[in-house]
Amino acid sequence: MEKTIGINEVCLAGRVVQGPSFNHKTYGEAFYMMVLGIVRRSGYEDKIRLIVSEKILKGRSPKEGECLEVMGQIRTYNKESEGRSKLEITVFVKTMVYRKEAVFAYQNHISLEGFICKAPVRRTSPLGRQICDLMIAVNRQYNKSDYVPSIAWGRNAMWCECLNIGDKVTIEGRIQSREYRKYTDSGEAVVKTAYEVSVVKVEFV
Repeated sequence: MEKTIGINEVCLAGRVVQGPSFNHKTYGEAFYMMVLGIVRRSGYEDKIRLIVSEKILKGRSPKEGECLEVMGQIRTYNKESEGRSKLEITVFVKTMVYRKEAVFAYQNHISLEGFICKAPVRRTSPLGRQICDLMIAVNRQYNKSDYVPSIAWGRNAMWCECLNIGDKVTIEGRIQSREYRKYTDSGEAVVKTAYEVSVVKVEFV
């Protein structure tokens, strides 16, 4: 039985910080990875990885600094790295439009509908803010699902703590990138990047 497909809509507008590089090929169609930079009001730049089909690129390679607006869906998959499974998060681009500097404004918005698939964990940030970590399963075609790590803040965090595995929710927010340090067995610090959805609005369905 086919699963009910959930809402999965991403709208981004930013500047290219890394042009397309070949990623993989499926049924004869080539797909490329590129990185879009989106500056928050605070000045921090989220660097979002995009997967773009050669059909979307249409023979043109976006250059560093160019302004793009893209619509698509968040995608996740497990990748084996150093003997461990790591959740990879990208945005699968469905449409892409070049924007001129004069009419350009940063955008970062995502809407999801899915199910809580892991018990929410509430914690306190180093600055004293309440945070709740969520994992949301969003169904898509062919009985596949994307598992999206999300973070709720403040009052949303306290509300999300009461959610149970299997509860259906809708969320709105933005995709964020966050650098962190991970130490190897030899004690060497390695800088890595985590991707997640920062929740602005959450509702029980």
